[in-house]
Amino acid sequence: MKNKILIGCSSFYNSFWKGVFYPENLPSKQWFDYYCQHFDTYEFNGSFYKFPTIRIFQNWYNKTPKDFIFSIKVPKEITHLKKLNDCENRLQEFYEVCQLGLKEKLGPILLQLPPSYVFTKEKLETILQILNYDFQNVVEFRHESWWNDEVWNAFKEKGITFCSVSHPNLPQTIFKDFPLVYIRFHGIPKMFYSSYSKEELLSVSSQIKSKQGFVYFNNTASEAGILNALELQKISGKQ
Repeated sequence: MKNKILIGCSSFYNSFWKGVFYPENLPSKQWFDYYCQHFDTYEFNGSFYKFPTIRIFQNWYNKTPKDFIFSIKVPKEITHLKKLNDCENRLQEFYEVCQLGLKEKLGPILLQLPPSYVFTKEKLETILQILNYDFQNVVEFRHESWWNDEVWNAFKEKGITFCSVSHPNLPQTIFKDFPLVYIRFHGIPKMFYSSYSKEELLSVSSQIKSKQGFVYFNNTASEAGILNALELQKISGKQ
C-alpha cells in the first residue's frame, strides 16, 4: 500500500443513498456488494457496539474483493466502559478475532476514546502498554488535551498512528508524520450530517497525496458521506 490513500465510508446501509449512490431498484441486501464496486476499503464500526466473532469476520472476508481492506473499531466495552483498564486479555482476544477472521484484508485497528478521557501521563502509559504492536494501531481522541508533543513523540516512537479528526469540537490538524495518515470526517458543524465543500476536500487531498493511509467519511446520517467520498475519489484520481 506504499504511497496510497484508500478512501471509504464508516457505514453503507443507508436509505438516504438510494437514487444518490445506490440505484433505486437495487435491493438493500446488495448494497454492500455495490459499495465494494466503488470503494476498496470500509471502516467497520459494528464491532464497537458488539464484540465480534471470527465467523462474522469470515463472512465479511468472503463477500469482499481480493484486495479489499477493513479498518476495525475496538469495542466500546474496552475503550468506553473499562477505558483500557484491566482489559489486556480482552483486547488481545479482539486482535486475534480480527486477524483470524479477516486475514490479509485486515487493515488498521481503531481505538476511539471518549471525550471524558482526558490526557494524563498515566493514561498515555496505559495506551502504550496495552497495544499489540504486531498490528497497525490508530488512536482517536475526543479531548483536545491529547494534542500535545508528549503524546505525538511517544506514538511516533512506538509506531502508533494519531488519528486526524474532522470534528466540531477538536483541532482540524491533518497528521502526516505517523505510520499512516488516518482521517475521520465526522461532519462540521453538525456531526454526522454536515457535508464538506469541494474546496475543503481539495485542501485535504493536496496535503496527503504523497502519503499512505485511509480516509473515512462518518457523516453518514444523510447523503453527505457518500457524496463526499465520491468527490474525494474524483479529486484524487481514483474514479
